[in-house]
Amino acid sequence: MNRGEEILHICWDTLQKKMCLESIHIKRRLKEYKPSEIHCIQYIGDNPNSNVTKLADAFNMTTGGVTKLTKKLIEKNLLDTYKSPNNKKEIYFTLTDKGRKIYSIHQALDIEFQQRDREIFDGITEDTYASMMNFFKQYSEHLDSELEKAGIDTHSGIINRL
Repeated sequence: MNRGEEILHICWDTLQKKMCLESIHIKRRLKEYKPSEIHCIQYIGDNPNSNVTKLADAFNMTTGGVTKLTKKLIEKNLLDTYKSPNNKKEIYFTLTDKGRKIYSIHQALDIEFQQRDREIFDGITEDTYASMMNFFKQYSEHLDSELEKAGIDTHSGIINRL
């Protein structure tokens, strides 16, 4: 394995472990909800005045897919809809009390995950941090360039759909 492969392997392995560990905790606390439902609740809690278009852009989904997801959340009494006095046509989403409870649990889990990893990240020296950030910035820019050469717009959201 060359240096590049080693770096990418350890990054991928590390991210998979992080995602697995966090998924276990989320499933224990929010087992009756799908990840897409939890992410939607999180987004709406973080972004007041969310509508189908904003959610579709955020999740790189079709508006039809978002409509289906939000209908499920409304049926589960996790979301409510409302219309703005300025725009009677557009429908916006807000969390119900039950939705806010899910949102709060997810927020608490995020804090737990950050605290769990704090000793590692707090222990990184300034030089190591600067080196790591510089490397990943350069590599990201290199990949952006390669994607452009392949005719892929890195801002289109296609990367998140792969």
